[in-house]
Amino acid sequence: MAVKVAPSILSGDFAKVGAEVSRMEKAGADMIHCDVMDGLFVPNLTFGHKMVADIRKHANTPLDVHLMIIQPERYLDKFISSGADFLSFHVEATEQPKDNLMTIRNAGVKAGLAVCPDTPIEDIYPLLDFCDYVVVMGVYPGFSGQSYIPTTTDKIRKLASEISRRKLPVEIELDGGANEDNVRMLVEAGATILVSGSCAFNSPTPEKVISTFRGE
Repeated sequence: MAVKVAPSILSGDFAKVGAEVSRMEKAGADMIHCDVMDGLFVPNLTFGHKMVADIRKHANTPLDVHLMIIQPERYLDKFISSGADFLSFHVEATEQPKDNLMTIRNAGVKAGLAVCPDTPIEDIYPLLDFCDYVVVMGVYPGFSGQSYIPTTTDKIRKLASEISRRKLPVEIELDGGANEDNVRMLVEAGATILVSGSCAFNSPTPEKVISTFRGE
């Protein structure tokens, strides 16, 4: 499966978000990652569904919306209608993960389940049949620029093995800590979607970063 690269707009300049989206797409981005944080589930605030709708106006690639909010079921419809193509939420943030996944899928949007570093990957195995992708956090959610947590690689490897064993069409997205030094290891472990934040946006040559992430 070809590796897809999703630069996170959180690392871009919000004063010129449309231009930042275009810059990443010209550099070869496969999708644009949108981190939504509520200041409760994670200790940071970012933006809501209006920003996603505005980004949608400028993006030609799919929008990968990652909800880091408590009780995400309150806002699924708003983010779906705002133009999310991929929509994920945290298993730790809700008591109704299956219902949420089905709501997203029934709207024709790819449904994802995100997992924090301290959550055993085995905890989500019963939900894999309802997922289109799983977001494995390589850092603690809330802030960009953190260092990769090494134990994440084993989580990806275990998840990939379970998906393969059950012959499920589920992709694995690595969010946080991916860089040009560890990207081959992540792909070999089983990641097929790589989120790139500061690594892409802070580079004078993001096209080279994205190309490296893809293994080109």
